[in-house]
Amino acid sequence: MHPHVDVARTLATLVDQVGSIIVGKRVQVEDCVACLVAGGHLLIEDLPGVGKTTLAQALARSLGLQYARVQFTADMMPSDLLGASIWRRQDETFVFHPGPVFTQVLLADEINRAGPRTQGALLEAMEEAQVSVDAATRPLPRPFFVIATQNPRDQHGTYPLPQGQLDRFLMCITLGLPDRAAERALLAGEDRRAALQHLKPVLDADALQAAQQAVQQVHVSEALLDYVQALVAATREGPWFAAGLSPRGALALLRVARARALMAGRGHVVPEDVQSVFPQVLAHRLEPAPGSAFGARAQALALLQATPV
Repeated sequence: MHPHVDVARTLATLVDQVGSIIVGKRVQVEDCVACLVAGGHLLIEDLPGVGKTTLAQALARSLGLQYARVQFTADMMPSDLLGASIWRRQDETFVFHPGPVFTQVLLADEINRAGPRTQGALLEAMEEAQVSVDAATRPLPRPFFVIATQNPRDQHGTYPLPQGQLDRFLMCITLGLPDRAAERALLAGEDRRAALQHLKPVLDADALQAAQQAVQQVHVSEALLDYVQALVAATREGPWFAAGLSPRGALALLRVARARALMAGRGHVVPEDVQSVFPQVLAHRLEPAPGSAFGARAQALALLQATPV
């Protein structure tokens, strides 16, 4: 049996378990797992109360990883996130007290309610898995996965994330409201917080890191690269977006497509892998063309339909 099949079965078990808590949102749970396995970070843009925090908690419990939640507010300082050195009188030295960022799964809740300095404090952590405080660089635990939530941009009291920080998120998804059947299951079933207590780890940190390494071994053919380049060129030259996808964005698309292929038990990427994650990788990086009546996600879907495989 191909080793990718074993990894795919384990990841499917992870999706099933998290999906038992986040009812009716299997596609979004799969996107979250793909982002994690691809070694990136996830941004969730949605209204409060749709299950963003529960998703992060269910994932952390299912992986047996350390978890921390930080509520971002307008008066939050970078040291509240990263930690600070405090004078200890007994031996007359400064002792570093790590902040909540020193964890493995970090929920940065309502990140766009904090000011730019605090938002920016996450940049090095997300990109380098380390933080610099008081002229010292401190590594973060591995694996390190950030799930940030963002309120809709037109809500009062929000600070829009700069494009440079948005680009650090591998994917951006929305959970949306549940359909009628899923909402009925939520209303009639066990409380989600109580259900979280029953979750057991289905893989550990070592198995997760092995899966992340396996993603890098998933084969990408020349024909598939041609297709990806055609999509990227269309974002730059077509009528859909004001500016096209950067090389980093193109690499992000390929990383998540590889993760999707691995989750399907394949050792190679097919066009459907790229198509399934294209809007989630693209929409937060690009702005629709001036005068467009549609948002970035709708534009991405239109671009997919117009670009032959």
